[in-house]
Amino acid sequence: MADKQIDMPTKYDPTAVEAGRYQTWLDEDVFKPSGDKKATPYSIVLPPPNVTGKLHLGHAWDTTLQDMIIRQKRMQGFDTLWIPGMDHAGIATQAKVEARLREQGITRYDLGRKKFVDKVWEWKDEYAATIHKQWAKMGLSMDYSRERFTLDQGLSDAVKKVFVTLYKKGLIYRGEYIINWDPQARTALSDIEVIHQDDKGAFYHVKYPFADPDYTFNGKHYIEIATTRPETMMGDTAVAVNPDDDRYKDLVGKKVILPLANREIPIIADQYVDINFGTGMVKITPAHDPNDFLVGNRHNLERINTMNEDASMNDRAGKYAGMDRFDARKAMVADLDDQGLMIKIDPIVHSVGHSERTGVQVEARLSTQWFVKMKPLAEAAIKNQEGDNAVDFVPERFEHTFTQWMENVHDWVISRQLWWGHRIPAWYNKKTGEVYVNEEAPKDIENWEQDPDVLDTWFSSALWPFSTMGWPDEDSADYKRYFPTDTLVTGYDIIFFWVSRMIFQSLEFTGKKPFKHVLLHGLIRAEDGRKMSKSLGNGIDPMDVIDKYGADALRWFLSTGSTAGQDVRFSYDKMDAAWNFINKIWNASRFVIMNLGENTKPEVPAADKWDLTDKWILSRLNGTVKHVTEMFDKFEFGEAGRALYNFIWNDFCDWYIEMSKEVLTGDDAAAKANKQDLLAYVLDQTLRLLQPIMPFVTEAIWQAMPHDGQSLVTAAYPVDHPEFDNATAEANMTSLIDLIKAVRNIRAEANAPMSTPIDLQIKTSDDQLHSVFENNRDYIDRFVHPKNLEIGADLVAPKLAMTGVITGAEVSVPLAELVDLHDEVKRLDKEVDKYTAEVQRATKKLGNERFVANAPEDVVNAEREKQADNEKKLAATQQRLADIKAQL
Repeated sequence: MADKQIDMPTKYDPTAVEAGRYQTWLDEDVFKPSGDKKATPYSIVLPPPNVTGKLHLGHAWDTTLQDMIIRQKRMQGFDTLWIPGMDHAGIATQAKVEARLREQGITRYDLGRKKFVDKVWEWKDEYAATIHKQWAKMGLSMDYSRERFTLDQGLSDAVKKVFVTLYKKGLIYRGEYIINWDPQARTALSDIEVIHQDDKGAFYHVKYPFADPDYTFNGKHYIEIATTRPETMMGDTAVAVNPDDDRYKDLVGKKVILPLANREIPIIADQYVDINFGTGMVKITPAHDPNDFLVGNRHNLERINTMNEDASMNDRAGKYAGMDRFDARKAMVADLDDQGLMIKIDPIVHSVGHSERTGVQVEARLSTQWFVKMKPLAEAAIKNQEGDNAVDFVPERFEHTFTQWMENVHDWVISRQLWWGHRIPAWYNKKTGEVYVNEEAPKDIENWEQDPDVLDTWFSSALWPFSTMGWPDEDSADYKRYFPTDTLVTGYDIIFFWVSRMIFQSLEFTGKKPFKHVLLHGLIRAEDGRKMSKSLGNGIDPMDVIDKYGADALRWFLSTGSTAGQDVRFSYDKMDAAWNFINKIWNASRFVIMNLGENTKPEVPAADKWDLTDKWILSRLNGTVKHVTEMFDKFEFGEAGRALYNFIWNDFCDWYIEMSKEVLTGDDAAAKANKQDLLAYVLDQTLRLLQPIMPFVTEAIWQAMPHDGQSLVTAAYPVDHPEFDNATAEANMTSLIDLIKAVRNIRAEANAPMSTPIDLQIKTSDDQLHSVFENNRDYIDRFVHPKNLEIGADLVAPKLAMTGVITGAEVSVPLAELVDLHDEVKRLDKEVDKYTAEVQRATKKLGNERFVANAPEDVVNAEREKQADNEKKLAATQQRLADIKAQL
């Protein structure tokens, strides 16, 4: 049957297909904007991965979705821009480099700031190179000529501009507050950089003796205070009770002796104390607890910081100075016990904050830091969501997550005690202590010392959508054309970290939202549903998956495996299914290409040349184009994938290609040429639909077949052709397929192979159906192999026959001695039960007044049509059953 030889192996080999393809795209510059000023711009900025290591499956999912969107828009004629980039990731990257140095027996302090930062740049270059290779392996169609890094000069200029502007507006300030402190990285953390997890601990019940040795309360010379952190006791400056707690009214104003320190501290009254929790008395440690800090401010209490930056005890801790915090805890507990001051110890499991980056237990530490005053920025972001300029959250439910957080946001601590990052543009006069904040250093720099801290990583990445476009130069060509961006794709787990900050910073500095849509996907989980992590050892390297299955198979799984906002479970079974689907496409394409003529073009012949299968496949193709386009626009990629799968596997491969063989092996040269053109056209359009999801294999196939253009990457995306829509052809083809399936089922039930000769009767009183079957006898002959075929309204099924009922017709196959009539009665009995149940279900549903009144009219009409169809099938089956029983 094949007309020619082609260079396509019989089995899909992703390694061979993908080899060199990405470099070809780069050489051809097909990823850059079109430059067509008449085209509508469409832009995406890549959520910059941290230069801390290799990309994981979550990155693969995130980038696949972005690539699909930008590839489709590019094919649809938009002037597309997708900007790549990476994040310096302050704490995370510094922690990685410091860990590497520790393995060499040195610290950053041994190197000094400049040499250490040089080491981090070396790390960045190393892992940036790895990430570039991974992007290439994934097939990401980004414009590398515009690649950015959050520490490059352009972004540094933007960061300085934002910091100085906010400072001058009074929205950035410096002050002493309790902050979250990472003692390993020795830096401040924002609230959302702290992960709470359950740790084993204890409530230590300690005696605080009255300063007056003669005073008693409830017959005791002490009060009982419970704490989970005895190591902070040396910083206690008061004991507090609630002013409305009648139990302790007489204690307010009294003094107690702080155990171990032998220092007098007062008993105060403050509403902060929960009357119903514990004893209703709490120790107040203003330098080591955020709530105690506020209580201390209200009562002018001294702030005594008893820990160093590394969480070892300092001189204010007395005899415990120099000890690690946990060693100090043990020592203090032992001393309290020796001195008869420990009442009891109750083991507990409680939620304790840990650093997201280093994993160590966070300390609440009194520290001088830089903060962003969040209230006015948050209010502006919330107000923006109430108007026409609102950011479109997909799924919509995450908008509530965003606004709820913004309504309850705290001031943002933005200074970090690191060496890797954007240095804070603030200088202190060496003599006067005057603070100078500006984008440029003071001219008499010798008299000033720059703040040693750097800015939180999220401060610079919050500017990403517009700083990458050239801002603060508002005349930048990219900024004027491509900002605001169109769609941000990211995980729902960083709404607080990143999405929210981009929104309020963009509104503040550009007056515009940073993106029109934010598509939020879930997390990649292991097959058992657990989160992938190094500690569980269940992480999967996407590059390993690509080595085994190919990038296109991974992309297909990631893009069609879930709905927006939902988590997805990685599964090798699903990867096998994805590879099998691509192999199906490969082999179907191979067959088509091998059977094309020398003059074949992927175009549609004149309509008067179409047979039923042609009309049907064009209608099905057009429906698929419209549905997939609509689903892409709604970011419902799972639905788009299902539509593509059903069209390709069922309609195109299993039916149209198989039926085309009848013409391709025939003697009608003109009909064969028309069929070849149409096969090529449908394959061409199918490859275009698939290209955003499977760029490698579709390009390879497209290049192997007749085509116009340089690359499928820049080929036109399929559009709606109303002239292809043909409901009649779809209904007629459905009848033909149902007939073929019915006869195949009969053969299967009777265990009669295709080689077994059969007679076939089709009884129908539907003139249209009669015409369909008569006009397509060739297809019936090819697919069910009847020895004799009768079609009529008055046919009487022979005694020895198996029957099937399809919409509008009865199918009978006399099988002589192959069938036991008693078995056929049993089979038909089951069919009667099935149709009876369907009719009863529909009758009950249509008898429900609420359903008929409230359901859409087309839904109700569809249910009525289904009921009528099943009633006809039931009647025909009952009649056939009665006829057979009469012959027994």
